[in-house]
Amino acid sequence: MGKDCLFCKIIKREIPSKIEFENDNIIAFWDNKPVAPIHILIVPKKHIVNLSEVSDLDKELLGEMSIVAGNLAKKLGISKAFRTATANGKSAGQSVFHMHLHLTGGWKEENENLTDRA
Repeated sequence: MGKDCLFCKIIKREIPSKIEFENDNIIAFWDNKPVAPIHILIVPKKHIVNLSEVSDLDKELLGEMSIVAGNLAKKLGISKAFRTATANGKSAGQSVFHMHLHLTGGWKEENENLTDRA
């Protein structure tokens, strides 16, 4: 883990966060600067800087992150309309250099049963 990495500090519970999901490999928590009604960050516990740094050894982890995204979309009532995105590098908008997926959704009437998440 990166000693100065924000997400590594969240994983180690050095920084509090509203955790929505966690297992041995992944943690998912609410973004503190959301761009959508639902905005979850899905983060591998293994410190990987970005997609350019993944290896063949990370295939299962990347697949698991996608499965977690789909399961969270169902759990949060946005499975009919959601987006996942990741940025690779500062010029692409990456601000925390620990790979992660943004799960965003909750727009308009596409919500299946969106409730107040505040």
